[in-house]
Amino acid sequence: MADADSLVLRAPLPSDEAVARAAQAALVADGFDFGLRPDGEPWLAYLDRLDREHRGEDLPPGRVPSTFLYADVGGRVVGRASIRHTLTDTLCVEGGHVGYAVLPGERRRGYGTAILRRSLEVLRARGVGPVLVTVREDNPGSVEVVRRCGGVLDAGWPSSRPSGDHVAATLRFWIPPS
Repeated sequence: MADADSLVLRAPLPSDEAVARAAQAALVADGFDFGLRPDGEPWLAYLDRLDREHRGEDLPPGRVPSTFLYADVGGRVVGRASIRHTLTDTLCVEGGHVGYAVLPGERRRGYGTAILRRSLEVLRARGVGPVLVTVREDNPGSVEVVRRCGGVLDAGWPSSRPSGDHVAATLRFWIPPS
């Protein structure tokens, strides 16, 4: 089995549709998604939209330029990263610069840490830092991932703030530039 050190972040390919749809179904049960719209957006239109979002073109209100990448280990998609190049007031509360997910069957193998580390490299190459990552406090695995990547808890943030529809609070971590 390949390890987390071999994980690469890559753009979704035209051949990834079935993998992405299966990943979406697997993550929905955990309250995450794989980045697909529920409206059944055609796959090639989805890839085109991701490319436009990366370039910052035709962004709907509230969206920022972003890079959406699949986490690939040995030719197998194990997760994804959504890397926002800038922050809005909303992203400062929930979302931050990086959102990531590891497929349920691929967890506890170091992939979350590898995805976040590679995402930080993408942001640093764009001159972004410090990096904000938000995490639900009821997700101890993700809290540990962020801490492993140098995240420092924002002590000034009210930890009792609810996260969207979730009862759990949202924690904010800042990862300093390297």
